Amino acid sequence: MKIQYNSPVILTYALICAIVMTLIHFLGEGVQVFFILKSQFDYSSAVDWFSLVSYTLGHSSWNHLLGNMMLVLLVGPMLEEKYGSKKLLFMIILTALVTAVSNVIFFNNDVLGASGIAFMMILLSSFSSFKKGNIPLTFVLVFVLYIGTELINSLNEDQISQFGHIAGGACGAWFGFVLNKGNATDEPSHSGEDDFEL
Repeated sequence: MKIQYNSPVILTYALICAIVMTLIHFLGEGVQVFFILKSQFDYSSAVDWFSLVSYTLGHSSWNHLLGNMMLVLLVGPMLEEKYGSKKLLFMIILTALVTAVSNVIFFNNDVLGASGIAFMMILLSSFSSFKKGNIPLTFVLVFVLYIGTELINSLNEDQISQFGHIAGGACGAWFGFVLNKGNATDEPSHSGEDDFEL
């Protein structure tokens, strides 16, 4: 038996996040500035444009990183197998951009971490048994519990961007509907990488 690199997008993403956290741990703010979406976006700064995606690679602490990576590594490989590596990478990047641009336009918070990506995957995974003409009860329950929890948490004064979580979850819900609508049958969907064009 040999160890297989079974989920290249998810494993590479987790590895890059770990490397970035190591650099932040030893080098501090000099590195972190490249992996945080700042509250005041500078349209003339190349670093700020880079951070529209790179903030998903940075984390504020090892506990923050481990919490997000446990979710990503648990759910991500199943999604990569179901939808394919290219589609999953596209969904990760699009979720990062949607969350970042929305934060720049509507909010005034520093944002970093993979929480939005993790919650996108959680909502998307609830569509694993999508059937034609039906909405999975698992999706309804996850969506209600998730959105409710985030709305309640948003009332607290903390450094967590609940909006980032909600935006990630909303992207996952949208991806789930779009990717599964064309493949839904009377049987559970088992779509491969080339079965549906986004």
